[in-house]
Amino acid sequence: MIKIVNVSKKIRKTFVLENINYTFEQGKIYGIFGRNGSGKTMLLRTLAGLVVPSEGEVEIDGKKLHKDISFPPSIGVIIENMELLPQYDAFTNLEILSKIKKVATEKDIKETIKKVGLDPDSKLKVKKYSLGMKQRLNIAQALFEKPDILLMDEPTNAIDESGIKMVHDLLREERDRGATVLIASHLKEDISVLCDTTIKMRDGKLINE
Repeated sequence: MIKIVNVSKKIRKTFVLENINYTFEQGKIYGIFGRNGSGKTMLLRTLAGLVVPSEGEVEIDGKKLHKDISFPPSIGVIIENMELLPQYDAFTNLEILSKIKKVATEKDIKETIKKVGLDPDSKLKVKKYSLGMKQRLNIAQALFEKPDILLMDEPTNAIDESGIKMVHDLLREERDRGATVLIASHLKEDISVLCDTTIKMRDGKLINE
């Protein structure tokens, strides 16, 4: 469970997040909808522990970020402009990441790469991938360790129509497994068909559900 209590973030003299209170429950998909610049990405960065709030607190299963823990212990993230190591193939990229936590096996890595529609045995380097292939690999890196929390910023960006269905199916699987899934998108249609709860953001504030 993720609990946000009176969270604000000020950059220079402008609030990019303002007085946000919300609780995200386990086993649900939440859609955060809003225009570019509304605060969606900043909120995800804050929940991931990448941004320290100016005010307020974020709790992950009762533990306070930046006090009890530095980062959520079990999390998969896609944040805008992510790039994996361009000089390696898909499998090698995830194998390198897997050595940090040591929770994913070689089988987990290969199965997840297949699930996103890529070939785990291909030696094609990521620098030669199309934008859509890169996004599929980004999704694989978020999923392959079966995290408790998934934070997905525009997860269907650059993915074709058949790929969008695949992404939706995978995220439903993660929800059914018990993960807490947050999807930020400027496309209302992208999240209305997928999410259990939709939240609107405007000017750094949560507007409604």
